[in-house]
Amino acid sequence: MKEVTIISGKGGTGKTSLVATFASLAQNHILCDADVDAADLHLIMNPKILEQYDFTGGRQAIVDHDKCTDCGLCRQYCRWEAIAESYTVDSILCEGCGVCVYFCPEKAIDFPIKTCGEYYISETRLCPMVHARLGIAEENSGKLVTQVRKTARDLAEKKGMGLIITDGPPGIGCPVIASIGGSSAVLVVAEPTVSGIHDMDRVLDLAAHFGVPAALCINKYDLNVAISEKVREYAEKKSIGFMGAIPFDPAFIHAMVHAKTLLEYDSNSPAAKSAIELWRNFLQFVDNGY
Repeated sequence: MKEVTIISGKGGTGKTSLVATFASLAQNHILCDADVDAADLHLIMNPKILEQYDFTGGRQAIVDHDKCTDCGLCRQYCRWEAIAESYTVDSILCEGCGVCVYFCPEKAIDFPIKTCGEYYISETRLCPMVHARLGIAEENSGKLVTQVRKTARDLAEKKGMGLIITDGPPGIGCPVIASIGGSSAVLVVAEPTVSGIHDMDRVLDLAAHFGVPAALCINKYDLNVAISEKVREYAEKKSIGFMGAIPFDPAFIHAMVHAKTLLEYDSNSPAAKSAIELWRNFLQFVDNGY
């Protein structure tokens, strides 16, 4: 079984739209949405939830007013100012550090594990899908990414699926690290802008640091052909597999509006034809051992 993860150095490169398009082309596969902080693959895939599980992580301080003597130590030591004069805890400000629990002389502060979100096993019109929803302002997104990927792998083994296509988060932070570790390969989606090249360079360095084979493609390449050529030259200089370039195409937008993949909406559009070639190149890259 292989897992390919689609990532980008920044948001807005069209990564999720490409993942949905690949879902129309792949066979014997499972989709995994690891962009748990801002999951949106479900908007295109319209999954039917079959199984739902709570995700827990971190802790939340809760003052027991029956035991509290209003000594003020918790408010004194809380650097986040999360405890009000009434000795109630602001759930948004509380970072779950536990210093109030440690210093409370009356042991009047409970410190239970929080339920931070949910993750799901679903069925879509194209394939099974594992995805999640992280609560507002909640942390531990890297841990949830790991849980989602593990669930997808277990499901793929159970169903005898040979491929997992993972929609990873943008950037280079903890959720990205959690989404690429152990992947068979990553495909970095770049855009032809100055900031796009900078962020592409950072995420490729991240993949190299963790020893994950990386390939590169450009979305909306014709918005700035000169910068697109710089991306191609970068790939050649760094010996990174260049999988192809996709033109700007309003069909992508219309497909999203209609909650369809690009191939479902218009398989003859310029972007669709380029995406088909890109997917073939990337599969060959993975199958041939990079």
